Amino acid sequence: MSSTSIANPPAGPPTGAEPVEFRSHALSLPAELRGLRFDQALARALPQYSRAQLKSWIESGAVRTPGRTLRARDRIQGGEKVEVSAQLTARIAAAPEALPLDVVFRDRALIVLNKPAGLVVHPGAGNPRHTLLNALLAFDPRLALVPRAGLIHRLDKDTSGLLVVARTPEAHAALVAALAAREISRQYLAVCAGVMTGGGTIDEPIGRHPAQRVRMAVRRDGRPAVTHYRVVRRFRAHTEVAIGLETGRTHQIRVHLAHAGFPIVGDRLYGGRRRIPAGASPALAAELADFPRQALHAARLGLKHPASGRELHWEAPLPGDMHRLLAALEADRT
Repeated sequence: MSSTSIANPPAGPPTGAEPVEFRSHALSLPAELRGLRFDQALARALPQYSRAQLKSWIESGAVRTPGRTLRARDRIQGGEKVEVSAQLTARIAAAPEALPLDVVFRDRALIVLNKPAGLVVHPGAGNPRHTLLNALLAFDPRLALVPRAGLIHRLDKDTSGLLVVARTPEAHAALVAALAAREISRQYLAVCAGVMTGGGTIDEPIGRHPAQRVRMAVRRDGRPAVTHYRVVRRFRAHTEVAIGLETGRTHQIRVHLAHAGFPIVGDRLYGGRRRIPAGASPALAAELADFPRQALHAARLGLKHPASGRELHWEAPLPGDMHRLLAALEADRT
C-alpha cells in the first residue's frame, strides 16, 4: 500500500516560470521484492521515476526508512516502510521555443498533438533546435520534469499526424507500459507505388542497415516487427492503404512496405527513383514529381486514459498535400 502527494500541472499552457514540483510518498515495500537492492525495489514500487532519480534521492536523504537506515545498494527484507519527500528536478536540457502546436486534446495528464510534416520530434545531430520537444517545453515548462518531455512515441520528420504526450511522470510510466503491452492503437494512411491485390501482415525483423547507417532494413538479426495493412483504394498504378502497428521500430512502415515491393510515394530513403506511371495525366505527373515527403499520415490514435481508465480515440484529417495527391490519382483513373 502507498499514498502519494504531488503538485498537479495546470490544464493549459503555464506562465513560463521554472518548473518546480515536490513529491511525497508513503509506502511499504512488497514482500515479493525481498532480496533486491533498495534502489531496485523502490523503482519497482514507484515506476514513474527512474532508478537513477530514486538513487539520487536515497543518497541525498530524501528517502527515509524508519527503524532502519538503507543505502541504495542494501538488500531489502520486504515490508519496509518508506517515506519519500523530494523535489522533482528537470530531466530535459533542451531550450523551450514558442513554436505553433496543433493541440487536439489536453487535460492534466495528456496532450494529443497533430504534428505537421517537416517537424523533427527530438533534438539530435543536425537538428539541435526547432523541434517538437522544444515547442512542448515552451507550451508546458513542467514537461522538463518528465522523461523525454513526455513523448511516448515518435513520428519521422516527414510523417504527419497524431502523437500523445504525457504531462506527469505517472502518466508517462502508464503509457510506456501500455505501448509495450500493445494497448495503444495507432492507424496510419499511406499512398504506395504499385497496385496491391489485397491486405495482409508483414512480420519481418528490422535492424540497422549494415552499410548505410541512416537506413533501417529487414534482417534476420533485427528486432521483431509486425505491420498490418488493408487496401482502402486502388488506382491505376498506386494504392491507398490503412496500416496498423503491433510494434514501433524505427521507420517500420516505410521499411516493411518497401520490402514488400510497395514503397511509399515520396519516400526518398526507401522508395528509390520517382515513379511516374505510363499515361499519367499532367496533373498527376506533377503531383508525383513534386510530392515533398513520404505520403504517410498517423490518422487515428486510441488509448486508455492513464488516470481515469476511460477509452479515448482521436482522428486527424489528411493534410492538404495528401488530399491533393489522392485527388489527382482519383482523377487519373476515370
